[in-house]
Amino acid sequence: MPANGNRPLKLQFGLINHDSRYLTAESFGFKVNASAPSLKKKQIWTLEQDSQETQVVFLRSHLGRYLASDKDGKVTCEADGHNSDCRFLIVAQSDGRWALQSEQHLRFFGGSRDYLSCFAQIITDAELWAVHLALHPQANLLSVARKRYAHLSADDGEIAVDMNIPWGVAALLTLVYLDGKYCLKTCDSRFLSNDGKLLTQSGRATAYTLELKCGKLAFKDCEGKYLSPIGPTGTLRSGRCSKPGKDELFDLEESHPQVVLMAANGRYVSLRQGVSLAANQEDETDMETFQMEIDKETRKCTFRSSQGNYWALVAHGGIQSSATEVSANTMFAVEWLDHKVALKANNGKYICIKKNGQLLAVSDSIGTMLPLTCFNCLLSGEDEQLTLKLINRPMLILRGENGFICHHKNSNALDASRSVYDIFTLQFSNGAYNIKGVDGRFWYVTSTGLVCSDGEAPEDFSLELLEHGRLAIRCKNGKYLRGDQGGTLKGDGHSLSSSALWEY
Repeated sequence: MPANGNRPLKLQFGLINHDSRYLTAESFGFKVNASAPSLKKKQIWTLEQDSQETQVVFLRSHLGRYLASDKDGKVTCEADGHNSDCRFLIVAQSDGRWALQSEQHLRFFGGSRDYLSCFAQIITDAELWAVHLALHPQANLLSVARKRYAHLSADDGEIAVDMNIPWGVAALLTLVYLDGKYCLKTCDSRFLSNDGKLLTQSGRATAYTLELKCGKLAFKDCEGKYLSPIGPTGTLRSGRCSKPGKDELFDLEESHPQVVLMAANGRYVSLRQGVSLAANQEDETDMETFQMEIDKETRKCTFRSSQGNYWALVAHGGIQSSATEVSANTMFAVEWLDHKVALKANNGKYICIKKNGQLLAVSDSIGTMLPLTCFNCLLSGEDEQLTLKLINRPMLILRGENGFICHHKNSNALDASRSVYDIFTLQFSNGAYNIKGVDGRFWYVTSTGLVCSDGEAPEDFSLELLEHGRLAIRCKNGKYLRGDQGGTLKGDGHSLSSSALWEY
């Protein structure tokens, strides 16, 4: 496993037939059809591969059941295990579409609406499916062969694949889905061309077909060649190969949030002085940047440095970036305080700041002044409160339980149930954030709780990184953004329900 410690993202996607309709697993009767016009929960399929025979795949529905075909071509989706009728082979086409062949019966799966079967002996347009990835489109890209991550090399004007740990905003890539193909977009909104150059506009040379091999992804360009890292720095461009080998294979990994933290003294928490953490720097560099990894069970988080070490509670309440493995003493509870945060260590004490900037977990409560004789004079007032700034999401894509947030077609409101997404710009503003659309206008909440996107002036929102891969957004009225049943984005959530949590 690479140094980042992440696992590859599960491949989840929608399958679009020749009528531009999505393969759907209905909630009742385990029936399947191809009638849906957009990608939502019922249209998401998870790819699983046979551990022994890597070319065989299984398609699992949102209900946990598997697509299957019998000898007569009848298609069902009620199998709860990997039986022989659930085994399919992917036959990738030059235009990026897939034909799905029953491995048991050697027939192809296709059709439209309620008329689906797996009985065709040859591949026609009716048996071809376009693949629309359903995972969050912002990720880190890992080269299987080099075991290195891709990142924007701004000085060289390219994407280089030579990073041991995907660090900073430069390592964030966005997969943009356009007409059945994908573009790779860098954090500065440029697209990767097949010759390795970065272009401001997408086009034929920036569009790639996704192919799957042994559970890994390959990107095929318009000339039938594949992206691979080339040369000492691993410049990402199309090579000479017309068949993907190990050099052409990649994993997509989730991108953890990376943050800088400023103390009440106006200085950033840093590692420049060694393993001991101190708030004593004015610049934001890799030494002041930490990766937040939120535990799925406890929702406590670890803070990881660019060298790969974790913050840890040590003797006498000291905080050092010295741990190489996660343990109870590397876990911190985060309390969100409007535009600031407080961190509680495993000893039950809050982290606070000494006059020299050193971090100590010794406070019983937030904002309580300690005697001057304690711990070399702690700062008074807000010494437990830190300003946390998210740095590796300048381009913000949000997906809720009903779909992505997108501009509404016919109004200035925002839709929270779309199968496609809009990319918004996140701007930090003294502990809060302003959210801006592609037209340069800002999000704001009306008096009726409607979230609109045509504001002339920026409005403050607070981000709370609450769960693994999910955040909540609090409005200036103290309520949370949520998607209502009709798919409209509202700023009237009183609690942290599932409708108020967003993949980012």
